[in-house]
Amino acid sequence: MTAKGRPILLLGILLFSFMLLSLQMMSMALEDSGRFGNLYSWLLVFNTLGLITLVTLIVLNFRRLARELRNRVPGAVMTLRMVTMFSILSVTPVLVLYYFSLDFLMRGIDNWFDLRVEQALDNSLELSRLALDGRMRELLKQTRQIAEELRGTSDAASPFEIDEMRARSAAEELTLLTRQGTIIASSTGEGLSLVPDRPDETILLQLQQGNSYVGLDPVKDTGLYIRVVVNVPEFGGKNSARIVQALFPVTERMNELAASVQDAFVEYKELSYLREQLKLSFIMILTMVLLFSVFSVVWAAFYTAKKLASPVRDLAEGTRAVADGDYTKQLPVTSRDELGFLVASFNAMTQKLADARDAVNRSQQEAEAQRAHLETVLARLSSGVMVIGRDTVIQTVNDSAGQILNIPAAALQDRTLEQVRASNGYLESFIDLIAENITERQKDWREQITIFGAAGRQVLMCSGAMLPEMETDQGYVIVFDDITVLLQGQKEAAWSEVARRLAHEIKNPLTPIQLAAERLRHKYLHSMEAKDAETLDRLTNTIVQQVETMKDMVNSFSNYARPPTLESAPTDINKLIREVADLYSGDDVINIETSLTAELPPVDIDARRMRQVFNNLIKNAIDASPDNSVILISSTRISERNVESIEIRIRDSGSGIADNMQDQMFDPYVTNKTKGTGLGLAITKRIVEEHGGMVWLENNDPGPGACACIRLPLGQSVPEPLADMSKTG
Repeated sequence: MTAKGRPILLLGILLFSFMLLSLQMMSMALEDSGRFGNLYSWLLVFNTLGLITLVTLIVLNFRRLARELRNRVPGAVMTLRMVTMFSILSVTPVLVLYYFSLDFLMRGIDNWFDLRVEQALDNSLELSRLALDGRMRELLKQTRQIAEELRGTSDAASPFEIDEMRARSAAEELTLLTRQGTIIASSTGEGLSLVPDRPDETILLQLQQGNSYVGLDPVKDTGLYIRVVVNVPEFGGKNSARIVQALFPVTERMNELAASVQDAFVEYKELSYLREQLKLSFIMILTMVLLFSVFSVVWAAFYTAKKLASPVRDLAEGTRAVADGDYTKQLPVTSRDELGFLVASFNAMTQKLADARDAVNRSQQEAEAQRAHLETVLARLSSGVMVIGRDTVIQTVNDSAGQILNIPAAALQDRTLEQVRASNGYLESFIDLIAENITERQKDWREQITIFGAAGRQVLMCSGAMLPEMETDQGYVIVFDDITVLLQGQKEAAWSEVARRLAHEIKNPLTPIQLAAERLRHKYLHSMEAKDAETLDRLTNTIVQQVETMKDMVNSFSNYARPPTLESAPTDINKLIREVADLYSGDDVINIETSLTAELPPVDIDARRMRQVFNNLIKNAIDASPDNSVILISSTRISERNVESIEIRIRDSGSGIADNMQDQMFDPYVTNKTKGTGLGLAITKRIVEEHGGMVWLENNDPGPGACACIRLPLGQSVPEPLADMSKTG
């Protein structure tokens, strides 16, 4: 039985027990009419509530059945037929039984109240009363004789006489009292307690008026006794007024017979008085029992029909569930017949389908778990990782990739390389590198690239590999790291070590050499011949000058290798350029002109270090330019590849840069000038890169000369097009 049907069955059992309780209460009312008035109201209330409950259940079942018939629920027609059949077969015998029971009840109650029975009960009661009155008169006479004997007996002598009188009279208790109820003497048999039973005030008042008392009274929970109380005659005025009480037992048989006759008479009178009401009440109770039976049968018919039709309904629901994709549906097997076998087969089929589906779900969950594991690992990597699938769509990207490229990872997910290039122009070289290797179907490659974005100059180490399982779809995994800081640190460490060794190995011996040369000149210059003195002076001066040159070179190299200490602040770049250009405005050989864009925003730089950059570049331009030429310094604000920056250009009119030296001009000790250490451009590049900028040299086109270009970022905010990137494509 299902959990849903168990409460309904329990309710049915409860109602059936309720009906049996009603019958039992009717039987109790027939046995004792004194209880009938107390039980009738409760019986009526209980039966009414039970009938209402049954009617409610039946109405709900009919409404549900009607709704099922309208909706063409499987098994509804079968349920209707079975309910109709069960109801007709069960209600017909009950109605026949009700008709004959009602007729028998009416005839039986009328036969109870026969006139001869009533006369017999009256005669029996009268006979019992006459017999009891005769016995009381006899005992009254006997007690008066005892009182006459006690007439001349004093109070002191009475205790010795009264016990013998009680034994002679067969009384259970004999007591001598004053008329006020004070006990003078008493004798008690075995049946009563040692404490005499005093007559009540009513009896004493009757004795005080000169009358005697005889009656049937209960005595201290020991049963009924005949109580006789009489006055003791006074003798010569010597004794005060006294009374004597005698208690005579009534036989148990006589008590039973008297009580039986009295109870039968009272019960008969009550039944006779309630005759019509009793008939109406019995008819009502029998009708309620009939209604209980009929409604219970109808309800049981519903319950049984639903139970028999439930396998068909369950099969229909199970088939519909399987059609909807629910393979966990299991139907209850309520029988072992052919229908039960069909239900069991259906359960076996759905179980196999559910197992197959669970296997697929487990495989999917394992795949999701592996994906989550991979995503967790990627999220913890400091390297940027991108998985590019078919048609160059970025399938997977971790947060580090977005941080390195200054783009939210969500803005890269599920986008093609061309869409990323269109929205973020500064990544053009990065996208070109990836696209080139994908197009050439390189299985494994590694390359370093430099980009200039909102964060300034960045050096990326990129590597890619073709995914083995996606070779036919050109799937690639790209891993890249921002090695800008690493390269800068390596350079600084290398040059710092070189500077330390240079200062130790070269600079320290230079001072003794210079001092020794100066001492030789001062010591021997005046003591030598003029020709030799000139030679000595010339040679020692050469030594001193070369030592000074070497010192300057070591100091410059030490400055280049020294760790930076930037003190950045918002600076007017045009004002700084004018200040440096004014230092060379007095030169009559070279003309310096400026073309500065007005109202440029302040740039966050170290003005002192950047002044050194401009000095080095302007000085190099002057050295490279012929006499009477022009050096042009310009500044502009540009927006290239969605990056805002300031670009400064210093153009000279010299011979330009040779092709074989184009890539080496910023390396230390590389120069095309006859004089100089070759550290100026190296220091310049380092200072610019410290500010997150870029510097490069290019030949003027058209026209002679070269141009030094500096580009400084205005800020590191995310460009506006990125905010709308998620809406495109």
